[in-house]
Amino acid sequence: MKKENKSVIIWLLSGCVLLFLMVVVGGITRLTNSGLSMTDWHLVTDTFPPLTEPKWNEAFEQYKKFPEYQKINIHNDFQLSDYKFIYFWEWFHRFIGRIIGLVFFVPFVYFLIRKKLDRPTIKKCIVLLAMGGFQGFLGWFMVRSGLIDNPDVSHFRLSLHLTFAFITFAYTLWVALDLIYPERNINKIIPLRTIARYALAALLIQIIYGGFVAGLNAGLIHNHWPLMSDGEFIHESVFIEQSTLVKNLIEGKSGVQFVHRTFAYVVVAVILFLFFRSKKYTLTNTQSNGIKTLVAFVFIQFLLGVFTLLYSVPLALGLIHQIMAFFLLSAMTFTLHRLSK
Repeated sequence: MKKENKSVIIWLLSGCVLLFLMVVVGGITRLTNSGLSMTDWHLVTDTFPPLTEPKWNEAFEQYKKFPEYQKINIHNDFQLSDYKFIYFWEWFHRFIGRIIGLVFFVPFVYFLIRKKLDRPTIKKCIVLLAMGGFQGFLGWFMVRSGLIDNPDVSHFRLSLHLTFAFITFAYTLWVALDLIYPERNINKIIPLRTIARYALAALLIQIIYGGFVAGLNAGLIHNHWPLMSDGEFIHESVFIEQSTLVKNLIEGKSGVQFVHRTFAYVVVAVILFLFFRSKKYTLTNTQSNGIKTLVAFVFIQFLLGVFTLLYSVPLALGLIHQIMAFFLLSAMTFTLHRLSK
């Protein structure tokens, strides 16, 4: 790592930490059904929550006009205190998003003025800023789907929002790693790099389906392992919820859960294949440690997924499962970087 890059690296890694925090809070927001509490989107005026009781009542009355209250919470003795709780998590989620925008943009301008960024890094940072802006749009796009008729957001939009956050995090980490390891890796191993790319693709597919499971609350059914309900590997409900097989596998609760629980074996298998193939090569310490960490993390994540399913997605386990996905993606990004550059 070059000394002049240290402040830029700290900036990028700080962005990674904030992105991690935002996804964690986003997970809490989803698991506490708080995502539809703020029914409008104002870049400036929503920066802080209502500060007086009349303002709280005004926001609550606005919330009552939308499907989540009219179809669900109106029957649950839902009071202003309950509304304040769900409002906090959605507001906090959006607030962190604003902080991330400032943390990325202001230092970026400063580093440009001070000429601390080379041309390739400038281009990468512009991509990151664009990705951040697009992620904000995806958040609005997701919430919007739950404010019209159905009192729940589209699981497609939720998964897109979640997955793009993971991708933005991974790319931010990759840019930081480019600066941490500026010298070209003389031990670039093409066969292992290829396997690692497949492993990353498999992991991203699993994250997409994790978003589907969350969006459809599909973790609340078939709470058995290793088989689904009635001792079946593929329960009959996988095929009957929707009109076609494809729809069952992307829109049916049973079908989506089946893909997510089964594809976990694929992710584990590809990472284990990478590990055993790596034994044939002489690796650097960073390459070896990256692969070993990847194996450890994927087994921890697998076990967390099993227990989250068995216990019907309690808040703590659901959140830890999502957090571990972040660590797994971090290890995957680091390993692929060390095998590539």
